[in-house]
Amino acid sequence: MNQPDFDVIVVGELNADLILTGDVIPAFGQAEKLIDDATLTLGSSSAIFACGAARLGLRVVFIGKVGDDEFGHFVIAQLQARHVDTSGVIVDPSIKTGLSVILSQPHDRAILTHLGSIAALRYAEIDQRLLARGRHLHLGSYFLLDALRPDIPILFAAAHRHGLTTSLDTNYDPAEVWDGGLHDVLAHTDLFLPNETELQAIAHLDDIPSALAALSTDSRLIAAKLGPDGALVYSKGQIFRSPSVAVDVVDTTGAGDSFDAGFIYGHLAGWPVAQTVRFACICGALSTRAAGGTRAQATLAEALAMDVAIEE
Repeated sequence: MNQPDFDVIVVGELNADLILTGDVIPAFGQAEKLIDDATLTLGSSSAIFACGAARLGLRVVFIGKVGDDEFGHFVIAQLQARHVDTSGVIVDPSIKTGLSVILSQPHDRAILTHLGSIAALRYAEIDQRLLARGRHLHLGSYFLLDALRPDIPILFAAAHRHGLTTSLDTNYDPAEVWDGGLHDVLAHTDLFLPNETELQAIAHLDDIPSALAALSTDSRLIAAKLGPDGALVYSKGQIFRSPSVAVDVVDTTGAGDSFDAGFIYGHLAGWPVAQTVRFACICGALSTRAAGGTRAQATLAEALAMDVAIEE
């Protein structure tokens, strides 16, 4: 039997991030505020996840769409520099590449996003042959993928037919509707990876353990990211908790995506749930050491070394 070419196939949005760092709040009325730093970096939840997974040593291919413009060329170059295969990325000259402007404070951030190419990826554009070449399919930013969203259940079902496992990180719903056919996608989702806010909104429950139980099944594991409080995982009726780890936080952008990368690494390695969630929390925490979602992502050696230190 042939070995798959890719450990992870990532489907999702692509954009650049302009990150403005400083403990300030913008104000209209032409009020000028000074910030500490400005960084143009690879953005998008899905791309940050892809880079984190590749940084851990997984073989990753990306399926997404960009415009034929400076930001699009920048995004593709950044992915390739981080050893992510971009053969599934569509370049569309008729549309602008998405862009997010992020005001990042030490423990919070505000985001303004121009969707552009983010919302334009269609199911018909996805090279179905890639599904036969992977072990796992991950999709991010569900609520931003307007053109693809109606067909995501079909995509996940196709992945299962090819023997792949699947994971989903919805990210925030800008419309705050928290549905859009999501439950049809969850029926084909093996690993659901929301943060606390997303979990509560989707389950319509404020209590985290109750929300986890409500959305889980015997075949679906849910890992809820709790920021500085670590994570809670519900799997087959059991709850696993892992604390975060202390680091000098510079920017929390993409920490949840790096958590996802660590979690998928553990999943594909066949680790126990408790070990997997602890490793994921380490990956998420280490990613906050520099501005942007990818600059400080952990290598496998770094994450394992911290895991050993925690165990000792």
